[in-house]
Amino acid sequence: MTTHVTIIGAGLGGLTLARVLHVHGIPATVYEAEPSPTARSQGGMLDIHDYNGQLALKAADLMDEFRGLILEGRQAMRVLDSDGTVLFDKADDGTGGRPEVQRGELRQILLDSLPAGTVRWGHKVSDTRALGDGRHEVTFADGSSVVTSLLVGADGAWSRVRPLLSSATPEYTGHSVVETYLFEADTRHPAAAKTVGGGALMVPAQGKEIFAHRETGDTLHTYVGLARPLDWFAAIDFTDAAAARALIAQEFGDWAPELTSLITDGDTAPVLRHHYALPNGHRWDRVPGVTLVGDAAHLTAPNGEGANLAMLDGAELGDSLAAHPDDIEAALTEYEQVMFPRTAETAAEGAELLEALLSENAPQRLVDMFTGHDQTR
Repeated sequence: MTTHVTIIGAGLGGLTLARVLHVHGIPATVYEAEPSPTARSQGGMLDIHDYNGQLALKAADLMDEFRGLILEGRQAMRVLDSDGTVLFDKADDGTGGRPEVQRGELRQILLDSLPAGTVRWGHKVSDTRALGDGRHEVTFADGSSVVTSLLVGADGAWSRVRPLLSSATPEYTGHSVVETYLFEADTRHPAAAKTVGGGALMVPAQGKEIFAHRETGDTLHTYVGLARPLDWFAAIDFTDAAAARALIAQEFGDWAPELTSLITDGDTAPVLRHHYALPNGHRWDRVPGVTLVGDAAHLTAPNGEGANLAMLDGAELGDSLAAHPDDIEAALTEYEQVMFPRTAETAAEGAELLEALLSENAPQRLVDMFTGHDQTR
């Protein structure tokens, strides 16, 4: 295959695609809006699953590097009730198949595996247009442009490539998360650290939840979820960190103090993240010379699968292009015919999980899911 692949977006999906293409000797260029790999924090931890994310890393020939990133013990999981009662407590015995790594470190091994110059930083897409015969032009904010006969949108929720294929746009799920961190938790926040334990903590309730992860060292990363309309959050001044923390904590006023301290004792300003999703089962008719991977293709409410699916998309698309070196359309058709049903199933499961987490009997439903006998449906 001599066609140069143009990838928009240097997230995990786009980089996995570029790496798998490189393994197969297929040239690719990745255009990324951010000015550098360190332009922003890359988020918290990811559990990389043996049935999707790890398969992608095997295709990318990066499993040894991946194993070097694994944070031992972080597959431990606790579910608590809002009064602090432990309902479920599973230690990490190394058999969970979902080892945890830091997202930024995972992204870095992908970047390090690519030839110099593969990623072009500081290229924010302003427009894309079809030129006919499967060719597309991508114009960047600085006025430069590229023409390609194979364009892949790996550019996330608000993809600039997606409109070439679909008129669908993400819609608010009705659920948002406020993030904060507690540093040196074992010494500075011992009650919260003891409550979270060595891995992940989940405390679901009707319309709200507190999740927390123990990250590298003794850092706790807290995710406070609330099912509230956008206007409710718009009324909070997040530039006033203390006031914002206090208003969010009010929603958990009758919860155990060791849980609410994960909000009130945050060492960083709270960061608001609204959750958006594309319609379940989002798909498009085959358009020559262009396709999507990851959130650009199948954005859902967070369900633990997004990063894994993006990487698997990238790996499978790369393998399909390598398997059909003289027929781009056959490769794209093969990729999409597998990707569409897989992501539709995952989106449906994610919607069911979110509904369970926010339901009236959320703690028990979650425990039943983990123990394999959900009797509440």
